[in-house]
Amino acid sequence: MSSTPRRSPRWRWASLLGATALAVTAGGTLAGPATAAGINVDFATHCIPPAISGLPPIDGTTTAKIAVDNTSPKVGDTVNVTYTVVTPAASNPTDIALPADIMTPTGKVALGGAQSGAVTVTGPKKNDPVAGKAPFPSFSMTGSFTVTQPGAITLSPGDYNIHTSYILELDTPCTVTNGPAPTSETVTATTGTPANTRAISLSSASGNPGDSVTVTGSNFTPGATVTLAGRSGATQTADKATATANAQGSFSAALTVSDKTTSGIVAYEGGSWNADTGAGPAAYVVNDNTPIPDGSQKLTTTVKAGTLSMSQAGDAVALSAVDFGKGGASTGALQTVTVKDYRGGPAGWSLTGKVTDFTGPGAKVDAGKLSWSPACATKAGSPSTCKAGSAGAVGLTGATLASTPDAAATGGEFTVDAGLSLDVPAFTPPGSYSGILTLTLS
Repeated sequence: MSSTPRRSPRWRWASLLGATALAVTAGGTLAGPATAAGINVDFATHCIPPAISGLPPIDGTTTAKIAVDNTSPKVGDTVNVTYTVVTPAASNPTDIALPADIMTPTGKVALGGAQSGAVTVTGPKKNDPVAGKAPFPSFSMTGSFTVTQPGAITLSPGDYNIHTSYILELDTPCTVTNGPAPTSETVTATTGTPANTRAISLSSASGNPGDSVTVTGSNFTPGATVTLAGRSGATQTADKATATANAQGSFSAALTVSDKTTSGIVAYEGGSWNADTGAGPAAYVVNDNTPIPDGSQKLTTTVKAGTLSMSQAGDAVALSAVDFGKGGASTGALQTVTVKDYRGGPAGWSLTGKVTDFTGPGAKVDAGKLSWSPACATKAGSPSTCKAGSAGAVGLTGATLASTPDAAATGGEFTVDAGLSLDVPAFTPPGSYSGILTLTLS
């Protein structure tokens, strides 16, 4: 087969960020064929020519290969698949020469190993002219599947059908004889680690020794036992209680705070504090109500706690152009995000992001194709020091953009940036595509 290259418009990106949401729009070519090609395999095929041809069934050999756009996906990722029939077993069943662009192929790709099932693939109505009784030319079909199990997943060519639309609508179905066909490609899926979005809030920021504070949590594991505990810097105090997350991962429970050293409250799943399965600390002050000795005066002042907030420099990001037929990295920079932590207390913060698939006119690009290279700077005099997240894919499950650790004293101002890169597959249909990059500060 041959294809006629078309120019794609330049990529355009725009961001729409409310308090925590960034909308990204791209115009250009996205979600095209796979890029990691498998090996050619041969398999016996039984093809049935259209009845009008008067030809008997054809028992021959098909040569085909499978390609994917990601050989190392995570569970939940979408893998784009291309099934190329290099040498079909069937030929033009008529003496009539077939003109260009009248063939529409469809087929199946068989999954095996860690995940079973079949991927439906379809091809464009695109072909070179075919002489009467001449072999059909090579053709490709594309589809996708969602990874549901970790481990090695094999992909093998399956049945295919060649539909021709010229004078008559004719089908030539070809089935795999004694299937499955040999494995052409293998992907190895991993479980993946989703971003921690657990969060807690307190009914009060202070109280006397022995007072009760209501702790409200969200995004915990449904049904999990959650420990509520006081913290003094990095050390857990004697204040402790438990709660059970409901079916939505939420809870609301009381914690009695008696330890005067408690300066924050955390909530976590499991036997001990773990930042990956916990939330907080949320700042909490235990009032000092020690009696005043005779002849003395107690002088007090108040430092009012502020908030944890973020803002961004703008709402539009322009990425570099990519060309149809070449694809590659469409790059740019995230609008600078400014984080201000004026809460006081021991709690650090975490800024995470996750992105949806980019969807457009009949095609999409997987969310895992967007990667970033974070950077974070700390304003002089800030008690905390900002740490940039790791460079890599953002994806549906998300990644950390920047954070500060829990400490005895925290707070300050920080600027967060990131280089953005979308890996655009080659030969993808021009158009406008959009996805949502959501930033969450907690």
